[in-house]
Amino acid sequence: MSQSNNKYWLLVVLAACFEVVWVIGLKHADTALEWTVTAIAIAVSFGVLLYTSKKLPTSTVYAVFVGLGTAASVVAEMTLFDVPFRWSKIAFIALLLIGVIGLKLVTREREDVKAGVDRESGKHVQSSQGGKRS
Repeated sequence: MSQSNNKYWLLVVLAACFEVVWVIGLKHADTALEWTVTAIAIAVSFGVLLYTSKKLPTSTVYAVFVGLGTAASVVAEMTLFDVPFRWSKIAFIALLLIGVIGLKLVTREREDVKAGVDRESGKHVQSSQGGKRS
């Protein structure tokens, strides 16, 4: 993974943080200000998600976004809104995060694909499309 891609993955994490804000807002917003913050969080979250999807593999970006947002939303509900703590929830969050991290680790970056580099070996490989890209 290149250094330039790291900033895009950090943006995915940022988008997931905004996702937590709007998920909580959808459930708990009561005033016009709270609904405004919720709407802004939705716009920022999906705006950043769309931007990063143009720079990184879209399916992996979405899986990371949803996985991190889900995990953080559950933790926020337990810590901020007195939802009962359950070890089973923590175990499933851990399982979800393991899956997200695993998916991220096995997904080839677009730069590797364009350059014809096998991510695991680092060797250049011949394109299966005969060098043509659509």
